[in-house]
Amino acid sequence: MLELKNINAGYDFLQVLWDVSFHVDEGEMVALIGPNGAGKSTTLRTIAGLIDPKSGDVLFHGKVINDEPAHMISRMGISYVSEKLNLFTGMSVQENLLLGAYAIREKEVQLETLAYIFELFPRLEERKDQLAGTMSGGERKMLAIARGMMSKPQLMLVDEPSLGLQPSLTSNVFSALKQLRERGVTVLIVEQNVNATLSFTDRAYVLEQGKIVLEGPSKEIKANKHVRNAYLGI
Repeated sequence: MLELKNINAGYDFLQVLWDVSFHVDEGEMVALIGPNGAGKSTTLRTIAGLIDPKSGDVLFHGKVINDEPAHMISRMGISYVSEKLNLFTGMSVQENLLLGAYAIREKEVQLETLAYIFELFPRLEERKDQLAGTMSGGERKMLAIARGMMSKPQLMLVDEPSLGLQPSLTSNVFSALKQLRERGVTVLIVEQNVNATLSFTDRAYVLEQGKIVLEGPSKEIKANKHVRNAYLGI
């Protein structure tokens, strides 16, 4: 579904990614892990069209998309959930969700998708009239993920879903991601909680200093000596 070929990218004169190549197959949940500053968020932003790569290609279903603007990439079926969430805090939960379906013109399809989201995230239905800005951190993360699903994406890019959350709320957010995994949604996730992430993803890539240094099934990556020493504290 997604393939990166020799991506070099960064900000102005600062190069962050160096010949990054990897792929995500349909129905997979793939983790991109690594230390702070390694280029994980830059990778997601490049895929989403928010950063233009200096060289290399991003392919979606075999088509090069890195020359497309971000809004067109979104319409192609790629949803990006930023670590900053970017919710409309003065609007209700339901209003935020419906804005996520802005590109879907058929009202009936919007409502069907909303019903599906409420089935997947019953807590959001309970709070559908609540202002997004008054929700807990974990609930806001859940809302951001759910809003990302409202466009019925083929691929979701999820950046740091547990960032800044206490353990109990982190558990709720990971539970929501596991539900996506069980329903066959294709997801590329960037996450600092390496141990938890590798327990429910299919495969993983390790990004260090802007380069892919390890890849493989999540269970193998979790058992890797370097990963255990550097990220799991074992």
